[in-house]
Amino acid sequence: MLPISFEFYPPKTDEQRAQLNKTAARLKQQSPDYVSVTFGAGGSTLSHTPEAIQHLRGEYGLSAAPHITCMGGSREEIRGLLKLYRALGARRLVTLRGDLPSGMVSPGDLRYANELVEFIRAETGDHFHIEVAAYPEMHPQARDAHADLANFKRKVEAGANGAITQYFYNADAYFRFVEDVRAAGLDIPIVPGIMPISNFSQIRRFSEMCGAEIPRWIAQRMLAYGDDTASVREFGAEVVAQLCRRLIEGGAPGLHFYTLNLAKPTLNVIAKLS
Repeated sequence: MLPISFEFYPPKTDEQRAQLNKTAARLKQQSPDYVSVTFGAGGSTLSHTPEAIQHLRGEYGLSAAPHITCMGGSREEIRGLLKLYRALGARRLVTLRGDLPSGMVSPGDLRYANELVEFIRAETGDHFHIEVAAYPEMHPQARDAHADLANFKRKVEAGANGAITQYFYNADAYFRFVEDVRAAGLDIPIVPGIMPISNFSQIRRFSEMCGAEIPRWIAQRMLAYGDDTASVREFGAEVVAQLCRRLIEGGAPGLHFYTLNLAKPTLNVIAKLS
């Protein structure tokens, strides 16, 4: 099995903390390379992300990588976070531009992810392994595919060590993106992001926001199942496992699962790969 990693979001309530604990305990058994913890727009989870990083490391012995964003933040705030994450023992960061929080006018001191990568390197040298985002089906705000690739190249040249993709359900989009990246002279590993399907209406809503395409044949099958959740989950697990098998056979360097703090959908996919 390739190296795998899992993304969690930081819990804010006791109920969410209990859910994360349950999920982390089950997914730890898969021996992930690391887990990542998301960060809300403009620091809306400012304290929750470090707490989750510390908890996952201390309670479960997991190597935990915080997401860090620049949109809406100052250099001083980001510098403080970097010091905190070093103190917590983090050696990997998932570095993103992020979204401007509602109500905020200023984008902050750093406007783009490549500027954030440059800042982290200037502040911390090679302490952190830096992951950046990649978009096999193009970032929804990019002018076109060529501009999107140029943006990705800037992040790599600023000092990124690797990339994690937005989720997708079309393996050819990933393979073509990797080809384009290699043709541009970039050789960092590009790990596909994997979104298990257990709630189709939720995935469809996410996909409309982030620009991830759900192939029509998948959508039509899902819609045909209607309220038959067991069939939706079984079909979803098989579709995503089939995608993972193609990615592994095609040379993907790992798999990064977006768990939504649930263990079962991810484990259902992994079970079909073993």
